[in-house]
Amino acid sequence: MSDVSRRALLGSSLALAACGQKAQSQPVPANLPPLKTIVPFRIGSSVQALHLDDPALAALLRRQVNQLTPEWQMKMEYIVQPDGSFRFDAPDRIAAFAADNGMALLGHVLVWYAQAPEAFERLDENRVSFEQAYRNYILAVAGRYRGKVVGWDVVNEAVAEDGDGWRTSLWSKRLGDFEHIALAFRTAREADPGATLLLNDYNLEYMPRKRATFMKLAERLLASGAPLTGIGTQVHVAADIRPGEITTMMKDLASLGLPIHVSELDVSLVRADNKLLGRAELERRQARTYGEAAEAFMALPERQRFAFTLWGLRDKDSWLRGENASDASAPFDDASRPKAAAAALVEAFRG
Repeated sequence: MSDVSRRALLGSSLALAACGQKAQSQPVPANLPPLKTIVPFRIGSSVQALHLDDPALAALLRRQVNQLTPEWQMKMEYIVQPDGSFRFDAPDRIAAFAADNGMALLGHVLVWYAQAPEAFERLDENRVSFEQAYRNYILAVAGRYRGKVVGWDVVNEAVAEDGDGWRTSLWSKRLGDFEHIALAFRTAREADPGATLLLNDYNLEYMPRKRATFMKLAERLLASGAPLTGIGTQVHVAADIRPGEITTMMKDLASLGLPIHVSELDVSLVRADNKLLGRAELERRQARTYGEAAEAFMALPERQRFAFTLWGLRDKDSWLRGENASDASAPFDDASRPKAAAAALVEAFRG
């Protein structure tokens, strides 16, 4: 163990002792009702196709949620092959599981700055233009799941991290900063006239400047006639986020008048900036944060509550566990037992 690790461990131990009884995890009430049974909107979870092979997780999904979001297997990184062909086996399996269990399906995601498949980068425009290939991809993917999804994250994380304009990507370079976004929405509407079409982003609660730029982009899309019909806020946050930040963000986003999707909620313990907080105190704050997110969503007008999605139900299935084996960011533990975070969600939804 390094000196830095020893200091961190010592600091955590001292902080835990200082917190005393206030930091102890609160008991979780027995027989919590399933989340999907206590709210009038959809409760969702992310999922990978391989997760469906785990009977315990499949049972937990059936009990708790009524909407699924493919975690990454509807993204270009999975679908687009090096030769330009498309692969749909995993997303088809998730779509079938959702349909077989009476669950809605959220399409995620059509266009993301972070992904530039090889087939697009080496496109021979003597055969087909870049714009044609871009449109063809969206038409093929959104068209395949037409009538099977309730909505699409059409464009993901379009706003620059510091809030200074929009991100540069292969799509923006070839089709234009704003034009590639508007084109994606128009093409998605052509492919699926009935789906809610969302603009999705993250750190909107932490960074007011980014949130303002996100809202200006949404307003410009609406002014241009692009069929933006919902917005998604991911809410990947740490347990030491300041109370009130999620609530403030939700109120700001609500001013656009569009349906809102809490699209990727998780609350990390190990990403907390305050390294003096002990584990039990972080768990207490984690539960409080889940509760605040639910309360802020419940405060929205009913017509603006699109859905509330957890980015993984169990700790062991979270992408954050891959970053750090000690993280426990979800409302349910590795054995599918509800944590204080799950109880906080129930309490807030019942509100």
